[in-house]
Amino acid sequence: MVYRKGQKVEIYRRSQDESWEAYMDRFVGLHGIITDPDTAINDPDSLIEVSLEGKGTHRLPQDCLRPIDS
Repeated sequence: MVYRKGQKVEIYRRSQDESWEAYMDRFVGLHGIITDPDTAINDPDSLIEVSLEGKGTHRLPQDCLRPIDS
């Protein structure tokens, strides 16, 4: 999946990526907006910057994200 800046996403599960930290477990179920999809690389394994409602901005693995409708 190709993510775009401004796209709304949900963190729907815990990531299997090695960059996933235990504190990120509390983000599961939250919604956010893509702020930096790293489109220059467009690597499915790269981290994506997401601004989470009430939790700040974090770089997250793509396997925990799914797009949501407006």
